[in-house]
Amino acid sequence: MRRTVGVMGSAGGVLPAQVREKCYRLGQVIARHDCLIVTGACPGLPHEAVLGAKSEGAFVVGISPALSLDEHVVRYRSPYVEYDTIIFTGSGLMGREITTIRTCDMVVICGGRSGTLGEFAIAYDEGKLIGVLEGTGGIADHLHKVVSMIQKDTRAAILYDSDPEALVDRLVARHEERVMAGTAYLPPEADG
Repeated sequence: MRRTVGVMGSAGGVLPAQVREKCYRLGQVIARHDCLIVTGACPGLPHEAVLGAKSEGAFVVGISPALSLDEHVVRYRSPYVEYDTIIFTGSGLMGREITTIRTCDMVVICGGRSGTLGEFAIAYDEGKLIGVLEGTGGIADHLHKVVSMIQKDTRAAILYDSDPEALVDRLVARHEERVMAGTAYLPPEADG
């Protein structure tokens, strides 16, 4: 079965060219590892990763907050052409986050604002393997401090790197280690 990597990050705001390029490369590397890429079917940095993944022939899944394609495009002003499939949850932006995170074996955080912080929190509580693409601004560049304040063991593992290639290489290797050890899909230890 193919691994799934979710890319969570800034859907809007100021997105410098070098950060967009880094996320495009992230998508390419995910594709080269023969992983499915999953996003919240939004514009911005996750969409840059989608474009990179598609340039390498990856299969791309979008988890939309909308109930239909019309709502996805009109209300949420989100892309759809590059996706191989979009799941319309009808659950809004915050409801969509849970489905998106639970769909993924691994999650990469790039840039980000309040929505990305929420996605990170869900991934952390779900005990996911999380990669943080440093140097992309936003919440990604402050997660070291956030994590130090959480003080909760959830089986989550967090890897930090500013290089997309190195980050994905490390994530995939760590995921395989967790699979072989039988710990990749255990429930979080802590409650609340």
